Amino acid sequence: MIFNNVKMAGTDKLVNIRVDGGKIANISSSIINEVNGELAITFSNAIVFPGLINSHDHLDFDLFPQLGDKIYRNYTEWGQYIHKKYKNEIARVLKIPGPLRYRWGVYKNLLCGVTTVVNHGERSGLENDLLTVFEETQSLHSVQFESGWRFKLNNPFKIKYPVTVHVGEGDDWLSFHEIDQLVWWNLLQKKLIGIHAVAMSETQADKFDAIVWCPQSNYFLLDKTARVDLLKKHTNLLFGTDSTLTSSWNIWEHFRFARNTKLLGDNTLYNTFNKNAAKIWQLNTGEIAIGKDADIVIAKTERHSADFDAFYAIDPSDLLLVVHKGNVRLFDEILLTVFKGIDLSDFSKVNINGAGKHVQGDLPGLTQKIREYYPDIDFPVSIEPNIDIVLQ
Repeated sequence: MIFNNVKMAGTDKLVNIRVDGGKIANISSSIINEVNGELAITFSNAIVFPGLINSHDHLDFDLFPQLGDKIYRNYTEWGQYIHKKYKNEIARVLKIPGPLRYRWGVYKNLLCGVTTVVNHGERSGLENDLLTVFEETQSLHSVQFESGWRFKLNNPFKIKYPVTVHVGEGDDWLSFHEIDQLVWWNLLQKKLIGIHAVAMSETQADKFDAIVWCPQSNYFLLDKTARVDLLKKHTNLLFGTDSTLTSSWNIWEHFRFARNTKLLGDNTLYNTFNKNAAKIWQLNTGEIAIGKDADIVIAKTERHSADFDAFYAIDPSDLLLVVHKGNVRLFDEILLTVFKGIDLSDFSKVNINGAGKHVQGDLPGLTQKIREYYPDIDFPVSIEPNIDIVLQ
């Protein structure tokens, strides 16, 4: 595949990209001509960037609405509160079988241009077909909610895995103190990836290989977020959305929210969901560079410039193409004629704010199965019945 005439996000640099064997094979300033019937697409007013890496999501919780109606001191207070006040709402979602909830979580991310998502919690059992579901971690929920966390943390049979754990998710002494507890009990000196870290100090940050920043979730629960402007001096910063229990399904709203805090510059924030994350999770992606996995997203922009204002203005409706390991997973309906002669019967039609998208897999079938357990559930996009598309 060849993608011509696209601007690198955050720059005014026009590039042309060739993908071969699931890798980025060539990046040129000159138009790349197709060879032997290669699929070539020439874009206009489009920007390109690496597939997004969402470093924290609970895929099986992405069918929940946001639950909570006040500001809490910490996550334990919030957890206890919602299980009392929203008992029925929680039961309705949990009635949906786990595999269906996990599958929707994958689509939630894919529709936003995410090509790698780090799932926190029980292993999903999903194949890495539509995107990369990264689960090569030792996942602990938290000091307060993970039974036997000290023993699990020091399990020698999981020494090779980094530990991903909610920590410091609050605005009180308990939240601060649990960070010290976690560090103290890390007897095997495992790599620690802390999630949220709202109460974390700079001194504590030195003990962590990375922090996953989820600002929209933090403000929903706590009306406060981590001081990532200070923590970045001591550890690596990654970006996460958490689940729809505490935040929007649309990761682009998260990016704009983060940008508006002014805690990080545009490029520093940009690196949290590509280069930084790829380094921590040891992925061959996160950059538009020769030899990297072809996890590529191309989006339209009405602007003549492809600076960061254009990038952070993107929404799922603007996505033109999502490629994962060299395979097209989503494309805008304006590209239908480009795929002439290709069997698209494995793709489903989705409307996002009036923009038609074709996404791989039987998404209508998935939503129909979900509605068998929760008939009134609302999905954030309009999903059309499957029809076979074969362009001649």
